[in-house]
Amino acid sequence: MSSGTLLGICGSLRAASWNRKLMLEAARMYDPAEFLDADLRLPLYDGDLEEAHGIPPEVQRLADQIKAADAVVIAGPEYNKALSGVLKNALDWVSRVPGGVWRDKPVAILSAAAGRAGGERTQMTLRHAMNPFRAHVLPGPEVMIAAPDREFDAEGRLVNEIPVKLLTELMEGLRRAAS
Repeated sequence: MSSGTLLGICGSLRAASWNRKLMLEAARMYDPAEFLDADLRLPLYDGDLEEAHGIPPEVQRLADQIKAADAVVIAGPEYNKALSGVLKNALDWVSRVPGGVWRDKPVAILSAAAGRAGGERTQMTLRHAMNPFRAHVLPGPEVMIAAPDREFDAEGRLVNEIPVKLLTELMEGLRRAAS
């Protein structure tokens, strides 16, 4: 059963990142009518740049995608015990776009990280960073994939029962929140 437009935001720029694989698994389970993969290759936020030239077109495009999406899934790696700079930069830029594009938007957060906690600190810092936007960030179930090199097969599919169950439940909750 297809369900609206899902925007995927991956906090890692690497094409073969575990978080990109996890985001794509989430999209497959959500089964959207349309899936958009956000591009976070944005300039670093700089107030002087904004003042001189306004909102960059690639930032406006991301903000428009967030606003138009029925739901958003964010998959973030853990870099130095927090969310990635790429993801934080995107949040900072989008916060400068008028109109509150995140307001009441259903959002699911996922993480995959090599450490034992699977990105727990990423999720904590990301939830904190999302709070001012007043998005509807689902409280759970928390999907944190530790040792992701053992959790995905060659096609990028999750192979173990518990992460599959948690991700399925989270995507069902996101679909309900978006309807």
